[in-house]
Amino acid sequence: MKVFVFPAAGALAACAALAASPKDQQAAAQQIVAAGDRTPRDRELDSHRKPVQMLTFFGTSPGMRVGEVGAGGGYSTELFARSVGPSGKVFAEDTPNWDGPGLQKAWERRLSGPAMKNTVHFVRQWDEPFPPEVKDLDAVYSVAVYHDAVAEKGDTARMNQAIFKALKRGGVYAIIDNSAKRGSGRADCEKLHRIDEQAVRDEVTKAGFRVAGEDSFLRNDKDTRDWNADPGVNKTHDQDRFAIKFVKP
Repeated sequence: MKVFVFPAAGALAACAALAASPKDQQAAAQQIVAAGDRTPRDRELDSHRKPVQMLTFFGTSPGMRVGEVGAGGGYSTELFARSVGPSGKVFAEDTPNWDGPGLQKAWERRLSGPAMKNTVHFVRQWDEPFPPEVKDLDAVYSVAVYHDAVAEKGDTARMNQAIFKALKRGGVYAIIDNSAKRGSGRADCEKLHRIDEQAVRDEVTKAGFRVAGEDSFLRNDKDTRDWNADPGVNKTHDQDRFAIKFVKP
């Protein structure tokens, strides 16, 4: 299996990632997901989280400096940490609303492992997800949490502006979330844990980003989008989800 190893952090690594073919990016992602020291619990989540497709679409690669908003229990964060490797860095944010004893223990376990020695986890509000010293990032990822920022009364305009500021020119802002009905805007964020895809596009581009791509690996055309997609309620995880990649010009 051929895996690209990029020689330098930051911009050089990001440029190399863009130059790699989708086939090579997928091969690298498959190797990350197949790592023998991943936990059984994380492996159970793979079937519906589709990490190979996610990492390939996001373009995460060795040497990158990436941020994650709403990292939760760290499932995606650990995949990002493994992808960027020892020469990269991951900055993972959670809000005080998620800062319970269970989450703290989960992060203690993750951060104690060798795969996440390159990761910093902190608790901050949605509006200013990263401290001032976190800047010149190659990418920021938001995985099924944009609707949470809305539901928890975060100022997503400020959040998007802060992410724009933290990214270097050409940096990627990639978002996955649960689809609400078209035209519903933000109405279902709290009740159904969903958001209208167009609302996200409008808000993020208003902050200065442009759309760089999208993917259908989490789509489900049979989803009626009128039921609660919260993982604590939805045990089948078969909601329609959109994946959009934005870029800072």
